[in-house]
Amino acid sequence: MIRTADPEVVVIGGGPAGATTATLLAQHGRRVRLYERERFPRYHVGESLIPETFWVLERLGVLPQLRGGPFVEKHSVQFVSEQGRVSEPFYFSDYKEHESARTWQVTRQEFDHLLLDNARRHGVDVHEGVRVLEVLFDGNRAEGVRLIDESGVERVVHCEVVVDAAGQSGLILDRLGLRQWDSVLKKAAIWTYWKGAVRESGRDAGATLVLQTAGKIGWFWYIPLQDDVVSVGVVAPFDHLFKNRDSKELEAIYTTEVARCPGVQPRIANAERIAPYRAAKEYSYRSKQVAGDGWVLVGDAFGFLDPLYSSGILLALKSGALAADAIAAALERGDPSASRLGCWGPEYVAGLDRMRNLVCGFYDGLNFGKLVRQHGHVKPLITDILIGDLFKGDIDALWPLLDGAKEPSGAPA
Repeated sequence: MIRTADPEVVVIGGGPAGATTATLLAQHGRRVRLYERERFPRYHVGESLIPETFWVLERLGVLPQLRGGPFVEKHSVQFVSEQGRVSEPFYFSDYKEHESARTWQVTRQEFDHLLLDNARRHGVDVHEGVRVLEVLFDGNRAEGVRLIDESGVERVVHCEVVVDAAGQSGLILDRLGLRQWDSVLKKAAIWTYWKGAVRESGRDAGATLVLQTAGKIGWFWYIPLQDDVVSVGVVAPFDHLFKNRDSKELEAIYTTEVARCPGVQPRIANAERIAPYRAAKEYSYRSKQVAGDGWVLVGDAFGFLDPLYSSGILLALKSGALAADAIAAALERGDPSASRLGCWGPEYVAGLDRMRNLVCGFYDGLNFGKLVRQHGHVKPLITDILIGDLFKGDIDALWPLLDGAKEPSGAPA
């Protein structure tokens, strides 16, 4: 087994959370090495950005590439009822007169590759095709990693801080027994991609659509991408999608759910499916803590929230940025303890909980139109959450108002 020269920080995983953490640490002047088990570009679901990603993307220095790239601009989100009735769009620019009110729908192969290459340009020592086998501990303190490369050679790398950004299969979460499954959001998803599906025009061309299925049991995402491709997936309770079915085939389940969704049927009726069906099951969870002595969790390695409001990449970028600043400060003080490395946790979890509150409200029958009619002054707060401006306390004024704006299953939206 080979021992390599040691960096200050090892980042496990080259997705948006890992690339963000590594890049910003390099900007702080720290020595960072990143290990990614795959070779980019590689497939990943989760194509929709929300506007608050702007601020981290600006820090990373990638906005010029996004502005000049192939990605579809996104200006709004719309909701479509179980009867197929389309809501008024929530245009982000109506509530924020800033460039950040415009964002993008991205193909993750290209977007993630862009972020990883950007990490290299900032001085991160990036290694692809390298699998981290385990995080090494001295007692309760992380002290490095054991890894294996594509040729089968194992190495040990020691460091001051290990950042687990390895996604839902992160190494630390389950090893330390920190994973907490969400007892309410026990959902699952099935998705695929269509070419030639219906697209709107003008500034609605890149809108994310949320389309409810019959009885409001589930919903479809509808995300327009470049090259006339649309990502279309259904989310519903795990038991509804995968139990008591005549067929367990993903295509059969997906087709049945399309038939239960008047909003999505005409949009894909004349389209061509260009990708296999994929599924994710029972995926909402979080860790009991964001950090320990010598280690930090970011992105999906900390937790995953239901994709209803497209918060995944924002949470990856935000956790990466908060963690990077905390790690840099801890290393400056020579104290990579749990309290210093995890000082950003309360702020981050509070924002995550705000998004979760709105997700749960939707599943409980929240009618946005009714909420706005009853309390017109809260529409900016709703839009704040939809753009991802989660990390401020005034949003909490929404929660006492939600119950009065809920409709039973089957009620018109």
